[in-house]
Amino acid sequence: MSDNQITIVITTYKSQVKIIKCLASINKKYKVIIIENSNNKSFKDKIEDDFPNVECILSEQNLGYAKGNNLGLSKVKTLYALIINPDAILHENTIEKFLYRANKIKDFAIIAPAIQDEKNLPNNLTEFTEVNSVKGFAMFLNISQFKDIGFFDENFFIYLEEIDLCKRLRINNKKIYVDPDILIEHQGGSSHDEIYNFEMELSRNWHWMWSTFYYNKKYKGYLLSIAYVFKKIISSTLKYLFYLIVFNKKKKLIYKYRLSGLYNSIIGRPSWYRPFSNN
Repeated sequence: MSDNQITIVITTYKSQVKIIKCLASINKKYKVIIIENSNNKSFKDKIEDDFPNVECILSEQNLGYAKGNNLGLSKVKTLYALIINPDAILHENTIEKFLYRANKIKDFAIIAPAIQDEKNLPNNLTEFTEVNSVKGFAMFLNISQFKDIGFFDENFFIYLEEIDLCKRLRINNKKIYVDPDILIEHQGGSSHDEIYNFEMELSRNWHWMWSTFYYNKKYKGYLLSIAYVFKKIISSTLKYLFYLIVFNKKKKLIYKYRLSGLYNSIIGRPSWYRPFSNN
């Protein structure tokens, strides 16, 4: 297979430090499209100067994971696309192994690597296996398999969008595989730089709860989804009150944001919260 059959797509947000190691692990003969969810022109200029195989597109607003990846995928002209997080590190022959497998299994929709967490441990699979879903940090997409269902549901900002995509693929009898011979290291939960940790922690909590209710409502209906999140509402409320009483400002804020995410999803508001909204 020739080098021009694959494009790598990376959606980033305040990942100027993390993404350097990621890009350095990608052979420069492969085209990379970065969607930078900000208007950071200095980031774009530096990345494109240092890595001639990279096109960096500034979204000018924080699109999130689903919409950002969709924007990147809309620019892909090759047969295949590899979506990776900016904190993922490829092994020397990772892409070649994806392409080798794609040549063997023509009708796949997604192939994922074996390493699926920050400890770099295999997920106990010893052979090429069909699965129902994979994690979103690294997904090798067969573009032709998505023409009839589209890519990510852009109602998601972050969290569960890849599970939703996999579910729609399986509903439509598309095939998803994990290949234990393909290795990608993933730090997990650290696509952004460390100085933004607390702000991103608030965002994670808000969006995890919003996405949890939205995903369940999408497939189980409103009432069953209310029942599913009821314990989460009670737990988050009690913890918010506890940390309010003991004057733990950070913990109080975390549970306030969890409740806010759930509340907004339950009443049907879109996933509107954005970290660093004043930036």
